[in-house]
Amino acid sequence: MRAAVVTISDRSFRGERPDVSGPVLKGLLETSGITLIEAVIIPDEASLIKRTLVRLCDEENCELIITTGGTGLSPRDVTPQATREIIDRELTGMEQAILQESLKQTPYAMLSRGIVGVRNQTLIINMPGSPKAVRECFAIVQPVLDHAVKLLRDENPYAMHGENCHKRKN
Repeated sequence: MRAAVVTISDRSFRGERPDVSGPVLKGLLETSGITLIEAVIIPDEASLIKRTLVRLCDEENCELIITTGGTGLSPRDVTPQATREIIDRELTGMEQAILQESLKQTPYAMLSRGIVGVRNQTLIINMPGSPKAVRECFAIVQPVLDHAVKLLRDENPYAMHGENCHKRKN
């Protein structure tokens, strides 16, 4: 699986504070056996977020993109809106799983607006900007990442499509 990490932070982009959540994500991906092809830090600018995600999906052929940052309530937090504009469909089940499990850790999870969606054959997951939240959110989605990417590639031998999905086994 080919993956990219996109850190979205004005301050990290300007060098005012180090990016700590991006390196945590890189380590989690590598530990999971996922090939990291790019890690980038960009500011909280909707047009740049969209261009970066589209490039990683359409030109770099990433199968998984995880963003970190820009999911909160401040006026500059535009990651979910930018992501929603470039995806083909949303994965509300994965969003709900992240929210449900995150709420067990902190009530502040209800203030995060991250979305999960698909553009062509790329899974895009928005995560909050803290290293702790990144670890927790990654642990929630990690068990299904390989299966999700196989489904997007239409490679999963266990997936039933077409008329077979409604047949009962006797």
